[in-house]
Amino acid sequence: MAKLERRETPGEIEVRDHGGKVVIEGHGAVFNRLSHDLGGFVERVLPGTFTKTIQEADVRALYNHDKNMVLGRNKSGTLDLSQDESGLYYRIYPPDTSYARDLQVVIERGDVTSSSFAFYTIKDDWGQTEAGYPQRSLSEVRLVDVSPVTYPAYPDADSGMGVDRGAALLGLATRSGVEITDLSDADSIRRALTGENEESESSESHSDTKTRWQRRARFMADLERMVKEQ
Repeated sequence: MAKLERRETPGEIEVRDHGGKVVIEGHGAVFNRLSHDLGGFVERVLPGTFTKTIQEADVRALYNHDKNMVLGRNKSGTLDLSQDESGLYYRIYPPDTSYARDLQVVIERGDVTSSSFAFYTIKDDWGQTEAGYPQRSLSEVRLVDVSPVTYPAYPDADSGMGVDRGAALLGLATRSGVEITDLSDADSIRRALTGENEESESSESHSDTKTRWQRRARFMADLERMVKEQ
């Protein structure tokens, strides 16, 4: 079962006047931008990843993913979601609450400049970068929320800090038939991608079979020799 994941995206968040209403705008995700190292792999979001979910899902806009700080909701018309050439675009029509007004102030001051999205993976693919480093590509997700956030973990995550590696590696572990705990670093992830673990196991199995047949052949030869000597 897929686990909830969160990814942060650096970029501009702006407070604007839209038709006489104050709105908060930004990108929750940017397409085809490689993350920093998330703990043995990098990740990118493919164009079209959000096509289905923004039409079907009931998505909230939250501040710092805090369910107690609701800024908008697409089903109520206070959150607009779309995809453009850059990525997942959002426009929030914030409520007249103290935390929403405070957020507008810190955005205008430049204190909050990053966004984040929470999601469940529907489809992903694993491969390698041109440099041979393990790479995960998200192609379809179920969106849960978008959030202006104080600290961006996604682009500056050293060794997966702020990222649930288990959730991200679940699909690869299932497809490659290995335990998530065995995918501890880039080398182990690369072996799972290339099937080196299976080849090693197959080689060992073949070697064991060959050894058994050699022992049996020697036993039969010795037995035949003993019968002749009698």
